[in-house]
Amino acid sequence: MRIVVHEFVSGGGLAGQEVPASLAREGAAMHAALIADLAALDSHRIVTTADPRFPIPRPSGVEAVNLSPTATVRDKQLDTLIGSADAAWFVAPETADCLAGLAARAERQGKAVLGPGSAAIRRASDKGSISGRLIRHGISCPQTLVLKPGADWSLWKSAARTLGYPVVVKPRRGAGCNGVCLAPDARALRQGVEIARQANGKGSLVLQRFVAGVPASVSLLAAGRRALPLTVNGQSMAVSGSFQYHGGTTPLDHPGARRAIDAALRACEALRGLYGYVGVDLVLTGSAAVVIEVNPRLTTAYLGVRAAVEGNVAALALDACAGTLPDSVNVRQRVSFAADGRILSAVAI
Repeated sequence: MRIVVHEFVSGGGLAGQEVPASLAREGAAMHAALIADLAALDSHRIVTTADPRFPIPRPSGVEAVNLSPTATVRDKQLDTLIGSADAAWFVAPETADCLAGLAARAERQGKAVLGPGSAAIRRASDKGSISGRLIRHGISCPQTLVLKPGADWSLWKSAARTLGYPVVVKPRRGAGCNGVCLAPDARALRQGVEIARQANGKGSLVLQRFVAGVPASVSLLAAGRRALPLTVNGQSMAVSGSFQYHGGTTPLDHPGARRAIDAALRACEALRGLYGYVGVDLVLTGSAAVVIEVNPRLTTAYLGVRAAVEGNVAALALDACAGTLPDSVNVRQRVSFAADGRILSAVAI
C-alpha cells in the first residue's frame, strides 16, 4: 500500500508562513516518529510532505516532497500526492476546519483516510458542542458556553459570571494549547480572549468552567464504536496566563486511571466513526474523570506511548482503521517524555 503522510505544521502546510514554536516542535516530533514507525513495517511505500525549515530524519525508502509556499501550487501538489496513494494519514490542527478539510480532500478522491473521516472529525473536534453530547451519555464534562467572534465584552463578563471564575477560554476548534488561556478574573479574561482570537481567526470561542485536578489523557485505538485503551498519560503542563504543554509520563500511576479509561471508552462509543489513533484529554479529580476534549488524530502523547507499549503503535492504528483491534496491549515500561520527542527516562514495569 502506498501511504501519503501529511503532518500539516512541519510538513509544508504552513510553508512560507510563520509557525508558532510550540506547534513546530511537537509537529516535527510526531512527524518523525510516525514515518519511522511506518517505515519500520517494511510493507508499505511511504511518501511524506516536507517543509525545508523543519528537517526531520527520513528513513531509507521514504520519499519526501517539499510543498510550495504558494497556496495554489501547494494545493495541487497535495491533491496529486493523495491521488497517487492508496491511503492518506493526516496529522493537523482542527483550527479553521484544517484536519477535517484534509480528510475531505482524500474522500473526494475515493482514498482511504487512516483515521476518522471528515464528518467524525467535525463532531469530535467541536469544543462547543461535544460537552453536551458527552453529558447526554453520562460522561462528566465541564460546563461550556460558546461566544461568537464579535461578541460584546459585556457578554463575556456575563458568561464568566454564570460559570464562575476561574474559567478557561479557547478556540472552538483548535489544537494543543494554542490560544488556550486560564482566567482567574475579568482582567485576565480580557487578555485571554484576545490571545484566543489571535489563534482562532474568525471562528467562535469557547468558555469553560475550570476543573482543578491532575491533567491527563488516554491514548486509544478506535474502530468505529469500539475502542481499546493503550495508556493513560500524565501531562506536564505550565500555566502562565496561557497553557503550555511540555510532555508527560506514561503510563500514569494514579488511582483515577481506571476512571479515565472508562470515560475515554464511553466517549469513543458516544462519538460515531472514530478510527485509528485517538486521544482523549481529561482532568482527574478526587472523584471523577472529567473529559475536556477528544482529539481525532495523532497526539503528542504518541511520542511516549510508542516507547512504552510493546509493538509498533502505527501498525496497531492501521489495523484499527481496518476495523481490527487486538485483545490487549502490553505496556513494557514507564517513560517520561518531552514534547519534542526526547525520552527523558524509562523504567521497566
